[in-house]
Amino acid sequence: MRGSWRNRSSGSWFSRLWRPWVSIHPFRGRGRSINEPRTVGIRDLVAAPAEVQSRPERRWMIIGGFFLVLFALLIGRLFVLQILDYKTSVAAVNTNSLRTTSIPATRGLILDRAGHTLVANITTVEIRLSRAEAANFPVIKGALASLTGISVHQINADLSNVQYDRYQPAPIMQNAPARVVEFIKLHPEEFPGVSVLNVATRAYPNGGDLGAQVLGYVGPITQNEINANPNAGYQTNSTFGQAGIESFYEQYLRGRDGTSTIEVDPVGKVIGTINTSQPHVGHSVMLNVDQGLQKALDGYLARDILKVRRIPDPRSGRLPPAPNGAAIVLDPTTGAVLAMSSYPSYNLSSFVNGLSTNLFHRLLANGSFNNYAIQGLYTPGSTFKMISATAQLQTGILSPTTYINDTGTFKVPGASSQCGAGCVFHDDETSGSGPVNLPLAIAKSSDYYFYNLGYLFWSQTGRYGETPIQNVAHNYGLDQYTNIDLPNEGVGRVDSPTVRKQLHAQAPQAFPNVSWYTGDNIGMAFGQGATAITPLALANAYATFANGGTRYLPEVAAAVIDAHGKVVVRYQPRVLGHVNLPPNIRNPILQGLLGVVESPSGTAYGTFHSIINFSLASFPIAGKTGTASNAKPQEPNSWFVGFGPVAHPKYVVLCVIGQGGYGAAAAAPVVAETFNYLVAHPIRPVRLKAQLTLPTTTTSTNTSTTTKKSG
Repeated sequence: MRGSWRNRSSGSWFSRLWRPWVSIHPFRGRGRSINEPRTVGIRDLVAAPAEVQSRPERRWMIIGGFFLVLFALLIGRLFVLQILDYKTSVAAVNTNSLRTTSIPATRGLILDRAGHTLVANITTVEIRLSRAEAANFPVIKGALASLTGISVHQINADLSNVQYDRYQPAPIMQNAPARVVEFIKLHPEEFPGVSVLNVATRAYPNGGDLGAQVLGYVGPITQNEINANPNAGYQTNSTFGQAGIESFYEQYLRGRDGTSTIEVDPVGKVIGTINTSQPHVGHSVMLNVDQGLQKALDGYLARDILKVRRIPDPRSGRLPPAPNGAAIVLDPTTGAVLAMSSYPSYNLSSFVNGLSTNLFHRLLANGSFNNYAIQGLYTPGSTFKMISATAQLQTGILSPTTYINDTGTFKVPGASSQCGAGCVFHDDETSGSGPVNLPLAIAKSSDYYFYNLGYLFWSQTGRYGETPIQNVAHNYGLDQYTNIDLPNEGVGRVDSPTVRKQLHAQAPQAFPNVSWYTGDNIGMAFGQGATAITPLALANAYATFANGGTRYLPEVAAAVIDAHGKVVVRYQPRVLGHVNLPPNIRNPILQGLLGVVESPSGTAYGTFHSIINFSLASFPIAGKTGTASNAKPQEPNSWFVGFGPVAHPKYVVLCVIGQGGYGAAAAAPVVAETFNYLVAHPIRPVRLKAQLTLPTTTTSTNTSTTTKKSG
């Protein structure tokens, strides 16, 4: 039976499938236990070679068909690349083989109103190394190290600078000596990827300490700055104006970078330069600032602050710390900024090759990077009395000829809990000034007079509203940005019920009081309380009064000029607002401001007559002192602001010294000395230069004989 079965099924596919089943079936063979295992071998599953019919033609057909399909796919792909996607393919090839690097443009100059150069450029020689070439020829780093004296470790660090892409040469050595430059040029085959580049860097003809906060500095661009200017063409190795005029007028000063397109092979080796577009030098910015005046103002402010720190306060006996201060000179007829100083300051030359970490942190800690003229917030004290006096005469709440008996101590009539912090207020000079009208109250800086004025306004809120003085301060611009053409301007505040609530919401511990009392209105009327303003805003308010009521936008820049002397932009005076100052309002206040300087009882009479070297009869000056209290035990802020000549004002000069003591003793001398300079050196009109000469940037490399010049 077993033999007949095999004869019928031998070699068939059915038999190969059947055999394993039969091997375990209970009827498969006698004499074997049902549960006895039987091994299944490969021969039981696969037919013997003799049993399979040979079909070589079928194998060749399958193999041939497979390669035919591959060939068809290849032909199809070539058709798509060569015919359908021809332009895309060419662009992809070019992208892979061409690299574009930027050629930095020379920045424009910064000039003063007479055309004197405040910020220039000097050409320095840099040695640069391509990272791609350094990777292909590692020995070049050792050769450069031997020639320049720079360690290989430092060269590797420079090459790792993320500011430069793979095909952007990285600076290895600045201010390279002539022997190094000459050797590289004479042996280009030994320094593949090394380039000698003449680059323009900022230079300061006046030493770098002239008007530092106004001029500002440039530094490496940040990623945030690149993101904020997506269409400006900035690269990671670009420089960017970081402060002052350099920052505000970056779009004009920066110029337009050129480009250099280089060809590289598949392994990244530079083959040569394909084409070059020349950079365009930046426009120059001419300022309203006068170089001589700026230098003098910087010196007056710095020397005065250092002097103040050595003289004890006659009242407290303490040495005023005087940590900071500012001084400003404005043209009240246009808003032009003729000079602006801030203390402490820094030297701009320090930024040319980069600040050290220690110097950076030291400058940061003492506030040197702040421009206190536009960012400092100071309690104004008695300089605010001009604002309150304007509100007094505009509303008619008190006649300017009405005399008030200044006893030195003002007690709120009908004193009650509505006084707030207190019901009794004392003059700075507790003996009082006796009977005073408005002009005398300003000249003598009678606190009592303005205590009474603040009380009158608050007691008649039904007639004049809650904020008549604050409304006038707003018209003068004290609680607004002046919109000066400098970055990061601060904004002041004038104390009021609304401001008090806002301050409490922002800082409950610093400003715990939410309610507004009679005493708060009294303090606000003579520039105390939570009022804090910038020096520039106050200078502009006095400029508005000086010219008869027109508030101009303060402007540092006068014009933008291209490299050929053509005026690109000319900045004309811009009006921000008006203050109603007819003669019946302005004249009584002006009489008091004149008395501050000219009257023997005026608060600044002694200071000016001991310092000025010109006649007040020919050049009369009006002004106001301010001694603004700070939180105890701090010394008061010292202020003085003046303008002249009074009949046709040309200059407004302001000085503030934080915690400097009395206004007449600390700030007034700076203003008096500044008027000495102005009388001796009158400021001339802006003179636009007919031609500007800027240095060129020359690039020579060992891969090309092309010389690239900017401009």
